Amino acid sequence: MEQVFFFIFLFFLTLSIFLTILAKASETKRKKMPPGPRRLPVPILGNLHLFDANKPQHSLLSLSNKYGPLILLQFGSIPTLLISSSDIAEEIFTNHDLTFSNRPALFVPKKLLYNFSSMAFAPHNDMWRQARKIATLELLSLQCVRSFEVIRREEVEKLVAAIKDVSVANLSKLTLSFSNNVVCRVELGDEFGDGGKEGVCLHELIYETQSLLGSFCVADYFPGMEWVDRLRGFHERLDKHFEKLDKFFDRVIQEHLKCREEEEGSENIIENGDKQQNDFVNILLGRHKVAVHHGGFLSNIDHVKATLLETFMAGTDTSAATITWTMTELMRNPRVMNKLLEELRQATDGNARRLIQESELEKLEYLKKVIKESLRLRPAAPLIPRETTQLCEIRGYIIPANTRVVFNAAAISTDPNVWERPLEFWPERFDGSRVDFKKREFEFLSFGSGRRKCPGFNFAMVVVELALANLLHCFDWSLPDGMKAEDINMDVAVGLTAHKKEALRLVARPKW
Repeated sequence: MEQVFFFIFLFFLTLSIFLTILAKASETKRKKMPPGPRRLPVPILGNLHLFDANKPQHSLLSLSNKYGPLILLQFGSIPTLLISSSDIAEEIFTNHDLTFSNRPALFVPKKLLYNFSSMAFAPHNDMWRQARKIATLELLSLQCVRSFEVIRREEVEKLVAAIKDVSVANLSKLTLSFSNNVVCRVELGDEFGDGGKEGVCLHELIYETQSLLGSFCVADYFPGMEWVDRLRGFHERLDKHFEKLDKFFDRVIQEHLKCREEEEGSENIIENGDKQQNDFVNILLGRHKVAVHHGGFLSNIDHVKATLLETFMAGTDTSAATITWTMTELMRNPRVMNKLLEELRQATDGNARRLIQESELEKLEYLKKVIKESLRLRPAAPLIPRETTQLCEIRGYIIPANTRVVFNAAAISTDPNVWERPLEFWPERFDGSRVDFKKREFEFLSFGSGRRKCPGFNFAMVVVELALANLLHCFDWSLPDGMKAEDINMDVAVGLTAHKKEALRLVARPKW
């Protein structure tokens, strides 16, 4: 009898489990996947034919305009969620930030950054949390940024002097050199700065690094087809470049270790927390010495190399691009230029025969609005990549785990549903609002948002503000003969950072 009851119980238990699974499957099926364009009949391509690699922002914006602010694309064999509205971004960063906290494991950064041994491209894990903490508290903190004021002032002086020596200034090239020199000296020390052999070598290496990171890689869209990249010579190019980078940073680290050994008490500088006289290499090596015994981030010297490469790329390209785009917009908008020049005159009591100092930047409220408006119209990082860690639901749509995600920051910051006169350069739109990149502004993703927001905004903004203030304070700017404002080419170059495709060349007349 007991056997009969046991089999009856087992039957109903099995039936109950089966019905529960069936109900869940039915519920999941009823929930829709996000909308998107029809894929090609050739399954392997998906929607790749709709993506213009030469104009990625424009092609993605066109897809959003046609199919909506939340669409699911299939790029090769990779499902990709495209987000182009601030309200959806707010929902994600407020309620699902952890789910959207991963980065896609792309082939080139994995190789160049020692298997994601830094921060920006690393997966969301304990190692990433340790890396971000060190970057936020020791490399990019407000105290650390202030400690390098002398370097910024000296490099601005060199920039002003270089412009005085030319009849027509190539601002795209000069501002990139300026930001490169600042970051070189801050990260690696004075011997790697302006004009030095090592500095020039690093600039060339970084240029190739940025080119590789912006290149189309078959393996990123068709996992298992790495052999195609190998056949076309991409792997060989990548391996050779990685070897050069590795040798360069090995040499930098060995030189710093040698100096630390030769200087009495140099080890105590790091341990006592006095970072004022230390570049990033020394700070990281001090941390590495401790981490070797305890494990975690920086326990391997490759972590030091990856962090140096990553922070250098992030600190040079974005600042230079922002300075160039802001000067471009000012040349196209004389009303804004004149208003900004008046603010500079008042801040300096009409004394044009000196440089503007960092202590005076706080008074330049209109300059801050001009820069913010420039970042809104021309975000340095217009496409922000993420990847989901688990299945979730957004606006009634199912988003599977391991879905690649792209936040179209350029589309969000020019959304006509959010912004008045969205395509107009109008800094006054920020009147009455505090210009603060630390707060969560979902309609304005220049530095990202959420737990993976860029921690370098303090470093970047002071570089951009100081350079622009002195460029405008020291020179009267005009377009080359025969050129009008409407003739300026506003096309964007292809790459991770949105540089101006055609160099900005302007005539600079010194005021003193």
